[in-house]
Amino acid sequence: MAKLKNFGRPGGIECMNKVYLLIGGNVGDRQGNLEQARREIAATIGSISRASSIYETAPWGNQSQGAFLNQVLEVLSPMEPEAVMESALSIEQHMGRIRQGLNQPRTIDIDILYFNDEIINWDGLTIPHPRIADRKFVLIPMHELNPDWIDPTHQQTIFQLLDACRDELAVNKLDAM
Repeated sequence: MAKLKNFGRPGGIECMNKVYLLIGGNVGDRQGNLEQARREIAATIGSISRASSIYETAPWGNQSQGAFLNQVLEVLSPMEPEAVMESALSIEQHMGRIRQGLNQPRTIDIDILYFNDEIINWDGLTIPHPRIADRKFVLIPMHELNPDWIDPTHQQTIFQLLDACRDELAVNKLDAM
């Protein structure tokens, strides 16, 4: 059962959390997998208020695999961070994700990039995602959605992080499908 956040509001009125998720994969029907992930996120985590374009991106860290499709989603969710993570992992498992180590091919990957403007360092959960500033495949679609978002760890906007990023791997916007 998902934990709800009350934020101390009278009468138990729940507040929606703004969560940015990165979805991506490079195995099977990549486009279909993103579509399924969006449906399952909307059904279990919260409503998708905005979605970036889809980008085809070179694999990061392990070049001996196919290109990824990636997309950033802005989700409004009543769930706490742990429940969002549990739901994301459940969706990955349901969609056939098998964890075989770092930077391996996958049907779907769902990463929590941001949870409101919170900094969370719990056992097994770090938000903001610790490698955002190093990866253009995250920064470019995030920039499309919210270039002025201030990363609470770096205290810089997404625009500033993208401008300083040294990642040279290809990130190409797909034409509308």
